[in-house]
Amino acid sequence: MKETFAYLNSLLKNDDTIIIGLSGGADSMCLLNIVLSLPKKVNVICAHINHNIRQESFQEMEFLKEYCHNKNVLIETTIFPKKSSTSNFNELELREMRYQYFEELVTKYKASYLFTAHHGDDLVETILMRISRGSNLKGYSGFQVETPKKNYKIIKPLIYTTKEMITEYNHENNIPFVTDKTNEEDKYTRNRYRHHILPFLKKENSNIHLKYLKFSRELIKYYNYVDKIVNTELNKRYHNKELNIENFSNLDELIQTKLIEKILDDNYEKNLYLVNDRHIDLILDLIKSNRPNIEINLPDNLLILKSYNEVKITRKQSSISNYHILVTDNTILPNGKSITRITTNAKNTNDYIKLNSKEIYLPLYVRTRINGDKMIVKNMKEPKKIKDIYINSKLSKEERDNQPIVVDSKDQIVWLPGLKKSKFDKENTENYDIILWYN
Repeated sequence: MKETFAYLNSLLKNDDTIIIGLSGGADSMCLLNIVLSLPKKVNVICAHINHNIRQESFQEMEFLKEYCHNKNVLIETTIFPKKSSTSNFNELELREMRYQYFEELVTKYKASYLFTAHHGDDLVETILMRISRGSNLKGYSGFQVETPKKNYKIIKPLIYTTKEMITEYNHENNIPFVTDKTNEEDKYTRNRYRHHILPFLKKENSNIHLKYLKFSRELIKYYNYVDKIVNTELNKRYHNKELNIENFSNLDELIQTKLIEKILDDNYEKNLYLVNDRHIDLILDLIKSNRPNIEINLPDNLLILKSYNEVKITRKQSSISNYHILVTDNTILPNGKSITRITTNAKNTNDYIKLNSKEIYLPLYVRTRINGDKMIVKNMKEPKKIKDIYINSKLSKEERDNQPIVVDSKDQIVWLPGLKKSKFDKENTENYDIILWYN
């Protein structure tokens, strides 16, 4: 325990506020009592979550409330919804729910730290499990003693200790704790590593947890070095959910993969468990494909759209059905934009068009594309297929489907708002009486 005490004494200052995740088990009760025995006087708030799975959990919650009251320590508790056929949370989802609750308390009490009772044996088990099922460099490192968050740090002070040390400390200091019987059941993956693999490793080296801690820290050094390179490339290429893939093949294969991992982190945030290596490979294949326009669908309605040298990441929305809408003074379009009739200040861009009502057939309509659509582009003589205009403009499939087309009553195409003007567009020196703005 010497390393844990030394670490906490160097970390904490008087009047620091900390949240301790308190399950009531041997590990978290040990951690609480270590903190309470420190010479530094810190503000401690215990956070207990009743997972509402075992019948004993409500008795355990009452035990913790009474224990904290006797120690003059504030405790906050919450009860998760009971599992059912409609709320079958997996372990990753439960973990996210736990940390969301902890973060709420960190914010409420303006805490500097969140303490959890993960110890050295947990680190060994975590690394072994991730090696077995597959992960990335950061994942293989398990967990660190400190994890910086936005306004606080997650601290695992018991990382230097083993379960045996914790048990001995609790016994010597008469610290009570509750026992979760499911920890003895081999049907849980972690328990199988704990019961069968960890004892073998400890026979080989009683300080195996420290060897794994060194291994973890070495991996993190390499991860941080690669991460700097990845972030530099990402800042060059990835903006507003769009990745520029020009010269992407010139990047080292490792950097390519890590770029995609970072982008998935950005788009999945707390639901990163939904994606795996297969999805990363799909995106890399999409980027390397010679096809200029291609898309793939990922979990949680994430849509990856390649259009020439751009890859757009978006949430899949229900497709816009065919429409044919009368153009009024302010026409709201299904893509969320508008076509507005204005009287002045038309700019010389494709977002504006100036028309002479004597040269077209009113009223005007806006519709979706139809096979065979053609338009005579401004300053050209021959009609051009809308499909070719889209291809030349490098529109993605999604953008093509969402592109409005303004036609007159004879179905002559007079404007592709935001994209191209037709021969009907007028210069400032010519006669016109209609100005439309796409906004």
